[in-house]
Amino acid sequence: MKKFALMVLSFFLVLSFAFSAGAKTLKVGLAADPVSLDPQVQLSGGMLQLSHWVFDPLVRWTQDGKFEPRLATKWERINEYRVRFYLRHDVKFHSGNTFTAKDVKWSFDRMKKSMDFKGLLEPFVGVGIIDDYTVDIVTTKPYALLLNMATYFFAMDSEFYTGTDANGQPKDACKKTTHTFANDNESGTGVFVVDSYEQGVKTVFKRFADYWDTKSPGNVDTFILTPIKENATRVAALLSGDVDVIDQVPPQDYKRVDSDSKVVLVTINGGRIITFQMNPNRVEAFKDARVRNAVAYAINNAGIVEKIMKGTVEVASQQSPPGYAGYNPALKPRFDLKKAKALMKEAGYEKGFEITMMAPNNRYVNDAKIAEASAQMLAKIGIKVNLKTMPKAQYWDQFDARAADMMMIGWHSDTEDSGNFSEFLTMCYNKDTGMGQYNSGYCNPKVDELTIAAQSEIDLDKRAKMLQEIEQILYDDAAFIPYHWQNHAYGANKNFNVKPILNSMNFPYFGDLVVK
Repeated sequence: MKKFALMVLSFFLVLSFAFSAGAKTLKVGLAADPVSLDPQVQLSGGMLQLSHWVFDPLVRWTQDGKFEPRLATKWERINEYRVRFYLRHDVKFHSGNTFTAKDVKWSFDRMKKSMDFKGLLEPFVGVGIIDDYTVDIVTTKPYALLLNMATYFFAMDSEFYTGTDANGQPKDACKKTTHTFANDNESGTGVFVVDSYEQGVKTVFKRFADYWDTKSPGNVDTFILTPIKENATRVAALLSGDVDVIDQVPPQDYKRVDSDSKVVLVTINGGRIITFQMNPNRVEAFKDARVRNAVAYAINNAGIVEKIMKGTVEVASQQSPPGYAGYNPALKPRFDLKKAKALMKEAGYEKGFEITMMAPNNRYVNDAKIAEASAQMLAKIGIKVNLKTMPKAQYWDQFDARAADMMMIGWHSDTEDSGNFSEFLTMCYNKDTGMGQYNSGYCNPKVDELTIAAQSEIDLDKRAKMLQEIEQILYDDAAFIPYHWQNHAYGANKNFNVKPILNSMNFPYFGDLVVK
């Protein structure tokens, strides 16, 4: 009997060793990390990355810009206002609760209350439940981008988030920068469960044992995310082997990373526009289009692309990157210092004025350096800039408060469409609809009129002309200062097959990552 027991023990030890040997750990060093575990609290790249790891959308983008089924297996248009989605059966939340249509409706209804997301949902009436695994998504008008938007419909566990927490507060509360149940706890259907979370320090994810997508090739069991804000430190961590994957490889380190025999550099077109916004509600001079144009002519964005970005990005003159419906080929970069000075004189500001400027220092590639260069350029036309840069975790609260006269913001279209830029960045701010949520104060009713009209225009040629007209208006108005469209650059250990899981939205699908 004793011999048999020893044989059994030996068998399980061998089995345990084999299992451990097959387990794969992924260590990722990103420039920043998610600010919360609530997928609806902030519309930002970091939070959308988390959503794809921990939650699941109805559909998601593929690397070639198509849609693939996730929680919805298929869909069909019922009429011009209604699309029917057929939901996946046998899907479990991390809590053990079963995913059904009620979770889709509950999540949609909650998202409509989110300050950051409700602007995206302005064209929608809501979600109608047909049965436990069928829903209709209904719009207020014909809407060409419904499937684009379905990539943002992540399912939250309605039962898990219902009721009150230990402090007697509602579990479904959606608030930034404060304790809420959803900020600190999660229950999604995603490939990873959050094992531990310390914002700004480290997040540990474990693969969900009951994950529905059994066809995923991914073999990562443990995923450790560490924010490393400094570019040099992040690159050093990759080259030393302390982490397996990093993002935002700075252009000046491309050759260094690419020439290392242990790692690989992977770049992919991003389409994220990097801009500075001027706040006319804080600075009287910024109400004058001549002054705003003077600022635009003073910024040598082509020089920034060459010197700071090392020629690795494309200089911009508008929101829409080439290939988007709204891209207007007539608009060109416009650095002209002589003209900038003439416009300042014409507007009565020949002697200049003083402003404050804020930018993050770990959100966009070389963001602080771009801000510093911009401050020096504006000094040449008499605008004295008091610049302050800070980590992303602090910056977004300052941006929401519009705490400076000029503020940096980058934007990747949430819908992979030109209209989304204006919906959030240049439409007049409207607290009720959420439009202009990330607009520092510019307002032109014609831009609003065209942006809303473009949402319903299903003739694509007509729609493109409307979107191009918007870009022309914004250019003439100098509504913002465009810099360039940022690419995504990842560095990875060669044993980690990163390229297939990347996309232009910068949502790496680490759940599908194959480790050799």
